[in-house]
Amino acid sequence: MNKPTRSPSPVASLFKTRRKALKLSQVALADRVRELLGPDETFSQQTYAAFEAGNTQNTRFALQIAQVLGLSMDEVAGTSPATQTAPNPVTADAVMLGPIEVWDDETPLDDDEVEIPLLKEIELSAGSGCTAVQHHSRSKLRFGKMTLRRQGIDPENAICVTVSGHSMEPVLPNGSTVGVDQGRKDIKDGDIYALRHNDHLRVKMLYRLPAGGIRMRSFNRDEYPDEEYPPEKIRNEEIVILGRVFWYSVLR
Repeated sequence: MNKPTRSPSPVASLFKTRRKALKLSQVALADRVRELLGPDETFSQQTYAAFEAGNTQNTRFALQIAQVLGLSMDEVAGTSPATQTAPNPVTADAVMLGPIEVWDDETPLDDDEVEIPLLKEIELSAGSGCTAVQHHSRSKLRFGKMTLRRQGIDPENAICVTVSGHSMEPVLPNGSTVGVDQGRKDIKDGDIYALRHNDHLRVKMLYRLPAGGIRMRSFNRDEYPDEEYPPEKIRNEEIVILGRVFWYSVLR
C-alpha cells in the first residue's frame, strides 16, 4: 500500500517559489544556510528537500533560510505574496550566538562566557508598571560575552524563556527557547518580543499602530489571527513589553 503523500506547508511553498526565482539550487541554499550556523550545527540539502517536499512540516532553520532567500518576516508569516523577481544578492547579516556544549553546574565558565537565567517556571510580578520577572529556576544557558557585545546586549538585561503553545509555529515550535534583551523595548515593526499580558508571558511579532496602539501577530495565523490593542486596552489589560527576542533555539 502506498503511503499517503503530504502537501508542503505554506512556508515550504514560499521558500520553493523564491528559491526558483533566484535560480538557486537546493545544494547552494543549504551551503549558504550552513554559513549562518554554529560549528556544531548541520543543515544538509536532504534536510531542506524533505521540508520543501512536505515530508517534514517544520524546520528549526526557517529564519536562516528566509534570510538567505531575502524574505521578510511578513512574507514568512504569509502576509504578502513572495515576489517572483530576484532581489539584490543576499549577504549574511546575522551572527549565531554559539554552539551547544555539554556542561553542568560544576563546569567552570570560560573567560569569554556569561550565564543567562533560563526561566522554566516564571511568575510575572503583579502591579501596575512592574515588569520584573521572578526566577523560579536555577537553570542557565551560556553565551559568549563577545557575541553579546557585538549585538549590543548587556548580559544583565538578558533572560531566556521557553515558548509554550503552537501560535508561533513553524518558526518557534512549542518548547523552543528564546533569548530576550530587556534593554530593547522600542517596537521595530515585525520583530519578535516577549511581553506581559494580564500576568501571562507571551512571545509575538509586534507592529506599531496609530496613537500608541500595538498589533500582535503569530506565525501560525490560520489558527491565531492578529490581535490589535489601542492605548486604553493596553492599559486595561496591563500589556508591558519585556524585551526583544535576540536568539532562539529549537530541539525537535
